[in-house]
Amino acid sequence: MQVSDVMTTNVATISPYASVCEAAQKMDDLNVGALPVCNGERLVGLITDRDIVVRSTAAGESPVLARVHEVMTDDICWCFEDDSVEKVEQEMAYMQIRRMPVVDRAKRLVGVVSLGDLITERAPGTDDALRSISEPSEQDRDQDFDELGGRYAGEPSESYRNEGYDYLYGTGGYGDGGRRYAPNER
Repeated sequence: MQVSDVMTTNVATISPYASVCEAAQKMDDLNVGALPVCNGERLVGLITDRDIVVRSTAAGESPVLARVHEVMTDDICWCFEDDSVEKVEQEMAYMQIRRMPVVDRAKRLVGVVSLGDLITERAPGTDDALRSISEPSEQDRDQDFDELGGRYAGEPSESYRNEGYDYLYGTGGYGDGGRRYAPNER
């Protein structure tokens, strides 16, 4: 079986000259953790949410001023659409990656293959579970946050301050009793 039989097509991409902020917004809009970076149709790299955090935000770069090509990974693993699923599966396992861009022989992006695509093909019956894991959650947390006037529902039962952040514990807005973090603005 070939990669083209299991890959996702019509993949959203971003330009290497787009701002890191645009990349983050696009990832948020699409509910994805990575975007292939293309100069025209040609694959030139991959930008992940981790690239943005580690190479831009943590480095003190402005996400509005920094460009995708400055923080993207340009030495990426990719495969051809006519490669065998078994070969790509082995490469992904060896490289410990979850997704791999798929290109044609002219190195134009034609899709992305993910571990989910490969697992679905290997174990019939797992598609429903994988689909439900991959679907966006029913309600975006930012929507709840905005509707509540910039604060989460529920009051914290306990809190403490450390290094400029307030750590809040309690019932939160999702009934999970989990932790909420907020910058200390007091």
